Amino acid sequence: MWSYFARRVVIGVPTLWAIITVCFFLMRLTPGGPFDGEAPIPAEILVNLRARYHLDDPLWKQYVDYLISLLHGDFGPSFKYRDFTVTTLIAQGFPVSLQNGFAALVLAIVIGVPLGIVAALAQNTRRDYIVSAAAMTGIVIPNFVMGHVLILVFGVWLKDSFVHLPAGGWDDGAFANRILPVFCLALPYIAYLVRITRGSMIEAMRANYVRTARAKGLPFHTVVLRHALKSALVPVVTFLGPATAFLLTGSMVVETIFQIPGIGRYFVQGALNRDYTLVMGVTILSAALVIAMNLAVDLLYGLLDPKVRYER
Repeated sequence: MWSYFARRVVIGVPTLWAIITVCFFLMRLTPGGPFDGEAPIPAEILVNLRARYHLDDPLWKQYVDYLISLLHGDFGPSFKYRDFTVTTLIAQGFPVSLQNGFAALVLAIVIGVPLGIVAALAQNTRRDYIVSAAAMTGIVIPNFVMGHVLILVFGVWLKDSFVHLPAGGWDDGAFANRILPVFCLALPYIAYLVRITRGSMIEAMRANYVRTARAKGLPFHTVVLRHALKSALVPVVTFLGPATAFLLTGSMVVETIFQIPGIGRYFVQGALNRDYTLVMGVTILSAALVIAMNLAVDLLYGLLDPKVRYER
C-alpha cells in the first residue's frame, strides 16, 4: 500500500502543476485587470501599480516568478486587499469554511446514509417514494434559491417567534449564525447521499453473498450491517472524496448569501475584482484538497472491499 501511496503522490504533483498553469494563464487572458474600476486611474499611477506588482513583466516571467514563490510557500500579495497577503486571507477565511464545511459534512452523512438505507430496504413502498421524492427535491433546488427561502422563512416570517434565526453574518461563530448556512450547504449533499446509498444498497442486497448469508439464517440486521453495508458504502465514499474537499473549502454561493467571511466568499470577490493572486490561491488550495481526498478514498477502498489490492 505504501508504494501505491507514493505513486499517487508523485502523480498528484504534475496534476497540481497543470492546474496551476492553466488557471494562471486563464486569469491573465481574461478581459480586464485588477486595477480596472468605475473610476479610471490616472495613467501615471497605473504604471506605478503595474510596476509594483510586476504586471509589466513579460507573461512568461510572471509565470516563472509565481512558481518560484509557490515553492517558497508564498501565494503573493492581494491586489485588492491592500496590506494583506493571500496567505493571510486564506488563514483568516479557511477556519471559517472548515467549521461550516465539516458540520455540513457530518450532517449530510448522519441524515443521508440512514435515509438511503431505509429507502432501499423498503423498495417500492410508500416510505421509499417519500424519501426518494424528498431527495430529488433537494437535488433540483439550487443553493441560491434554498438560501433565500431559509432567510425569508426563519429570518423574516418567523422573526418574532422562538425559532427566529439570524439572516446572515458570522458574529464570531455564534451557533445561531451557523444553523442556516450549514443546513443550506448540507442539503444537496444529503439528497445525493440518499440517492447513492439507496441505489448501491439495493444492488448489494441482491448480491449472491448476501443471499447466502440470509439463507444461512443470519439475523436481518446482521446481514445488512455486516455484509451488505460495506460494499454499499463504496460508491458513497467515492462521492464523499471530492464532496469533502468542496465542503471544507467553502461554498461560494452559500458564503456570499449569508455574508460569511470564508474563502468561498473571498474567491467570489477575487474573481469579480480580477484579484489574480487571491483567485489562484483559493484554486490551488481547493485542487490540493481534491487530490488529497481522492487519494484517501482510494485507500479506503481496501478497507471496504476485500477484493481491492494495491500491489502491481
